[in-house]
Amino acid sequence: MSTLDGTSVIFDLDGTLVDSEPNYFEASRELLAAHGVREYSWQDNEEYVGIGTWETLGLWKERYGIRAPRAALLDELDRRYLELARVSTRVFPEMRGFVELLAAEEVAMAVASGSSRPAIEAILSGTGLDAYLRTVVSADEVERGKPAPDIFLEAARRLGAAPGDCVVLEDAAPGAAAAHAAGMRCVAIPYVPAHAGLPAFATAGLLLRGGQSEFTARSAYDWIATASGSC
Repeated sequence: MSTLDGTSVIFDLDGTLVDSEPNYFEASRELLAAHGVREYSWQDNEEYVGIGTWETLGLWKERYGIRAPRAALLDELDRRYLELARVSTRVFPEMRGFVELLAAEEVAMAVASGSSRPAIEAILSGTGLDAYLRTVVSADEVERGKPAPDIFLEAARRLGAAPGDCVVLEDAAPGAAAAHAAGMRCVAIPYVPAHAGLPAFATAGLLLRGGQSEFTARSAYDWIATASGSC
């Protein structure tokens, strides 16, 4: 029997399981350029890390005065992103090892992501993670995106797990806030280490301030096992 018996693990996707941000940046840069925004840097992009795609597009419309409907922008961004994602999306090696470790222990797992469902499925299929992560919730399927808890609560429902028995892995402050609001423990691995001091990250049970460079599959497993045993 697994030492995590009774615990379910919910993963954010972008920036947590996979380093998809370079693809999102390029797709975003191309989209904005097509709508007259010529200057969009990696630093600009970092402002939107962890914010759902739908919410980000709304912010862009306001910030850059884009007239196209948000739904049309979403379709265009998804198309550009999927073209890139299908060619190359890198899984963080320790994250892959962690997923495989949990799978070997028959721990229930899900993905809860602010990306569209086609984007999530393309990445999971292209990286082979779909062999382990079969329960998927997109922000398209819930009323409110992160930092609201809806997406994590829906993932727990689909897993048949109580929120208090779930552990969330997240790279962004809105996701850490959503996990806390859902009543779930959180392992936070900031994609942008400079964001580690944001208040939402203080709610995480385990905060790896250095991001992925500090994450190991074994240490994450041991922390969850210890935290589960103390509940």
